[in-house]
Amino acid sequence: MFNYFSKYINKYKNQHILNSIKKKVEIINFISKDIEKLSDKELSNKTNEFIFRLNKGKDIDSILFESFAVVKESINRIFGIKLFDVQIIGGIVLHNKCIAEMSTGEGKTLTSTLPAYFNSLYKKGVHIVTMNDYLAKRDAENNIPLFKFLGITVGINLSNSSFEEKKKSYLCDITYGTNNEYCFDYLRDNLVMNYNDKIQRSLNYAIIDEIDSILIDEARTPLIISDQNKNNSSLYLKINSLIKYLINNDIYFEKDKYFILDLKFKQITLTENGFKLIEKLMINLNYIKNENLLYLPENIILVHHFIISLKAHLLFKINIDYIIKDNKVIIVDENTGRAIEKRRWSDGLHQAIEAKENLEIQNESYNLTSITFQSYFKLYNKLSGMTGTAYSEKEEFKYIYNLDTIVIPTNKLIIRKDFPDLIFLTEKDKIKAIINDIIKCHNKNQPVLVGTISIEKSEFISNELKKIGIKHNILNAKYNEAEAEIISQAGKPGSITIATNMAGRGTDIILGGNFNNEIKNLKNKDISIINKIKNNWKLNNNIVIKSGGLHIIGTERHESRRIDNQLIGRSGRQGDPGSSKFYLSMEDQLIKMFISDKMLDLISKLDFSKLEHPWIDILIRNSQKKIENRNFNIRKQLIMYDDIYNNQRNIIYKIRDYFLSIDDIYNIVKLFIDEIINNILLKFIPINSNKKKWDIEKLNNFLIKDFNFLDLLLNNIDIYKINNDCLIRDLIYKKIIENYNNFLKYKNILSTIKSSIFIKKLDLLWREHLNNLDNLHKGIYLRSYAQKNPRQEFKLESFNLFNNMLFSWKFESLVVLNKFIFNNKSSLDENLINNIY
Repeated sequence: MFNYFSKYINKYKNQHILNSIKKKVEIINFISKDIEKLSDKELSNKTNEFIFRLNKGKDIDSILFESFAVVKESINRIFGIKLFDVQIIGGIVLHNKCIAEMSTGEGKTLTSTLPAYFNSLYKKGVHIVTMNDYLAKRDAENNIPLFKFLGITVGINLSNSSFEEKKKSYLCDITYGTNNEYCFDYLRDNLVMNYNDKIQRSLNYAIIDEIDSILIDEARTPLIISDQNKNNSSLYLKINSLIKYLINNDIYFEKDKYFILDLKFKQITLTENGFKLIEKLMINLNYIKNENLLYLPENIILVHHFIISLKAHLLFKINIDYIIKDNKVIIVDENTGRAIEKRRWSDGLHQAIEAKENLEIQNESYNLTSITFQSYFKLYNKLSGMTGTAYSEKEEFKYIYNLDTIVIPTNKLIIRKDFPDLIFLTEKDKIKAIINDIIKCHNKNQPVLVGTISIEKSEFISNELKKIGIKHNILNAKYNEAEAEIISQAGKPGSITIATNMAGRGTDIILGGNFNNEIKNLKNKDISIINKIKNNWKLNNNIVIKSGGLHIIGTERHESRRIDNQLIGRSGRQGDPGSSKFYLSMEDQLIKMFISDKMLDLISKLDFSKLEHPWIDILIRNSQKKIENRNFNIRKQLIMYDDIYNNQRNIIYKIRDYFLSIDDIYNIVKLFIDEIINNILLKFIPINSNKKKWDIEKLNNFLIKDFNFLDLLLNNIDIYKINNDCLIRDLIYKKIIENYNNFLKYKNILSTIKSSIFIKKLDLLWREHLNNLDNLHKGIYLRSYAQKNPRQEFKLESFNLFNNMLFSWKFESLVVLNKFIFNNKSSLDENLINNIY
């Protein structure tokens, strides 16, 4: 009952917002009538007029409406395309810092030009975010004629762009790029040693295409810049041999005796017997002499390597979680099915898989800096996005990003037929039915898109089709170079395309094929050839429509209903005919996860080879909802931890920027000296203490050792005549400050050595601090056994760690500075500074 009312209220709220926006669309369309009368020059000059009016603080709404009308008319003149009202609605939604859910083929790329143009008038930069380089380049190049006509500069930020190209692209009014590149550029900017080497401007406004994929599916994916560490290949190889021995002897098949497997989250938990097994094995291998030694700090790494190698063998599968390409292990993204060549698993997992596959083991790495998509995009002053499937995640978008989700109506009614799921007892029977469905469609020239959840499944179906001689295209992490081209032609008569998950997302499947691509690839642009291609497409389009449109086949249900809907949404664009059908089996992972063994046994005894029933859909939806809720709850739990990381990272980056941007650091150094010296004095001469508790000798030795103050205190007779702790601290403080007058004659070179000393030391301690936070985070759950709140404990301890790190930075920087100054160096000696570190 509650769900019913909740759905009703949400639907009412969405319609209420749409009704309000439609009134604005009417105003824009009314203004468009006057805009249509303008000459090209008058139309393009509108940009300068808008900028002038915005700078004067004129009515923003009137400029917004007029600017949308200008873009609408410009699109018509440049591309010969008239925007639909639903696209203008989408543009307003995006401008209002919301998510626009727009179905496939509704024209999201042109929709984004409306808010991008208006917000670019502020000259603070607009970032349009896509999922890969191809889409960024395609969308930018397609829209450059429009923005050039309006006097707006456009930059393209790709993974292979040079430093100069990136810097130039960020200075443009509108920049197209990928989520990965924006994040990595941000991280790289905060590692530079010269302020002029930074390439990003302030993070003003971002429009994210396929926002659900980036901010939900990949939200927790850390973007890491790392450096190489020592090579422990021999240890990985030895542990790998040990794990192979255990597997070959069926030890791990003794369920839950030695370790418990979590298939969903790919985790292994050792039981008490498991720890005893490791102890015994390590003693036999002469790694340790007795079981007690295993838990010493220097030996605990053996347990870590054992668990990591177990994970590599039992939980990570080739052609599902990774592929091997050019003798390297390449991660396959579980959400997109794409190979991610620039990413490696951390904590030694990548090396363990390399050992498992008998490949060269690459050096371990340590993190220089990292950030998640979730954390990065929350830094923007203004954020919006668009996708075909966001409404099911509206609660999460609101909770984490404070973004409302608005469902935009389609321009034409969707007439696609979505057939009920069909379930089979065995995987073999399911595959047979899928092949028969493909053959049936192929025989009547109906194009088919087959969606799989893994490379392994896609290649299995491909091999089955090869056996019966049916031509097809396969699209997975192994063959993603021609992804967009393959998908764009998946609507040709009789074509069969097998794709993993979201392969080709962002590219429309046009019934009859994409004739624009064919024309674009022509070397000879003869009009007769172009007309022939267009006429041929009309014929093919008619054939496909008569055959029923694009048919979608799902080989099993994904854990998220939203990703299933993304596959289904590839068919039925702009009122086209189409259909979809999912084939399931009792052996599917999703069904095994949420149906008990007893239920599976009962169903298997039923006399059926296939079953089509409403309860199947209810069962699947409930299973998917459970997983989605669990994942959302996990992400909610992690937000608090993320916020702590983010707040501390922001402080460190602001400190870095401050030191990079100022030339005279003399005053800030003096503040450091005041803080450090006062802390030191309180340590050796406590407040309200008598003379017996003072330790002048240790204080003197401390100052000699760390600050090169040679017998500053012991040679001063006045010190021993004072009995008041305040007076003694005051006198010693003055004596120390007198020594720091040495800074005055070195003031001119402080700005030169600031990067070598203060920023390098800050970077070093920040990396160590991140490692300490990670270790704290991994073990904080144990506090719950002591009746303590792990999150509150983490918050408190991370705060103390951070403050201690900042104090250490100031102290250690001054120590290095003193070594530099009191060694009477008359000019900067970089080798000296580097040697200190």
